[in-house]
Amino acid sequence: MATKAKKKDGEFFTYKNKPLVRSGSVIYYGNMFDKYVIMMMVKSTKKVKDIDTADEIMVQLMLTDPEIKAQDRIVKKSEKKGFYPALDIAEIWLERALKGA
Repeated sequence: MATKAKKKDGEFFTYKNKPLVRSGSVIYYGNMFDKYVIMMMVKSTKKVKDIDTADEIMVQLMLTDPEIKAQDRIVKKSEKKGFYPALDIAEIWLERALKGA
């Protein structure tokens, strides 16, 4: 039997010990206090057994420095088919960027 994950107030869901936060069709992965964060934007969805699932996702590695203009914050970007391939590349990019920071 599957159990539901319970979220305490003030806590975010995490993936590999990094926050995973959704706002509409945008998903942020990483800690906003770190130098880099990932932004994943769901560009299209498809129906799978009556459930809308992410189909095309734009993945962007971004600097979190508010002093830099928004368009200059993007370090890398890619498009992926499906949420899990997008999350895989997001984890790899973020780990490498934070190790080099």
